[in-house]
Amino acid sequence: MNITVYCGAFSGNDPAFALAARELGTWIGSQGHTLIWGGGGTGLMGQVATAALAAGGEAVGVIPDFLMEVETPPAGFCNYQVTTTMPERRTRMIQLADAFVALPGGPGTLEEISEIVSLLKLGRLDKPLILANINGYFNSLAATYQDMVDQGFMPASLMERLQLADSVEQVIAALSA
Repeated sequence: MNITVYCGAFSGNDPAFALAARELGTWIGSQGHTLIWGGGGTGLMGQVATAALAAGGEAVGVIPDFLMEVETPPAGFCNYQVTTTMPERRTRMIQLADAFVALPGGPGTLEEISEIVSLLKLGRLDKPLILANINGYFNSLAATYQDMVDQGFMPASLMERLQLADSVEQVIAALSA
């Protein structure tokens, strides 16, 4: 299975975020899955990729050319798909994916999640999206989506498609289902 993981180029303030990234990467690699990620070697992106590769897994980094020097990939990694723009990066990561997992991250991660939710809503995508809600990181985002349902901007059925997982074990269970 190709698992696209969205996450931060920074590690965040909670050490549980980096631990979750390493746990998820290790599981992806050890189970013979392929990690699809933003190609960077910094922050949570670097943690998940380094762990997947160390566990014997395959990884495909999709990165815009202008980020190649800013978000340098993990040592020894060479399986890149280089794009020109961020929208091209997002499109390619979606095309390669069998499933999507979002770990904590910043505005770029939010943008990626939003695109998947929009594609699910429009019926243009039928792949699982799992938010790794480590220490409640995505609680406010889930509440915002519920507000969209309550205010009539999103069908309630879409909320059933958004899987909130409070631990890496729950992420793994959702991916394995």
